[in-house]
Amino acid sequence: MPGPSAAEVDAYIVERLLPIDPALDAALARNAGEGLPPIDVSAAQGRMLELFARMVGARRILEIGTLGGYSTLWLRRALPADGQIVTLELEPHHAEVARQNLAGDSRVDIRVGLATDTLAAMVAAGEGGFDLIFIDADKPNNVAYLHAALALARPGATIIVDNVVREGAVIDPDDPDPRVIGTRALFDAVAAEPRLIATAIQTVGAKHWDGFLLAQVMTA
Repeated sequence: MPGPSAAEVDAYIVERLLPIDPALDAALARNAGEGLPPIDVSAAQGRMLELFARMVGARRILEIGTLGGYSTLWLRRALPADGQIVTLELEPHHAEVARQNLAGDSRVDIRVGLATDTLAAMVAAGEGGFDLIFIDADKPNNVAYLHAALALARPGATIIVDNVVREGAVIDPDDPDPRVIGTRALFDAVAAEPRLIATAIQTVGAKHWDGFLLAQVMTA
């Protein structure tokens, strides 16, 4: 008899450990109804993001890649009353769906446009001091996002990057997929960056085989 699938184990984890949250369920339903691609983090991964934000005591969070705001909702759960999330989204329609999902929370600042341009403007304006930065956008620009994250992070901040395993394709130097090429370049850039201490964890579950890169900005 075949054993349980990774998705079934994910469902068990969610059933046992994650409380029912109508706002999160409604966000996924709205995202699907509005035609957004189903590429949100899983519920278990969303809770992991929330826990990371709580563990570092994050008061200011930067998210690169909003989509419909599902991961933003998870991160928001970790914020104090005077906290802030700045989240960047390329597509105006996606951003509008996210605004509906986030119900106009003043702690969440959704900025629409090319993320590399928005990030450059943030760096120029001195908007640094972020405690946690979550990168989950177009993979060919991963290195650009990493450099911007370093410019905007406070010493000791945590940087998390999603989709860094890609069903194992990341280890193939000849894979022509721009997403794989961008992810491999990310690993090289992190490895060469003396300000970062990092690892990556592989994940299986509802989102198949993938993983997260986790890094901390060293204080010295």
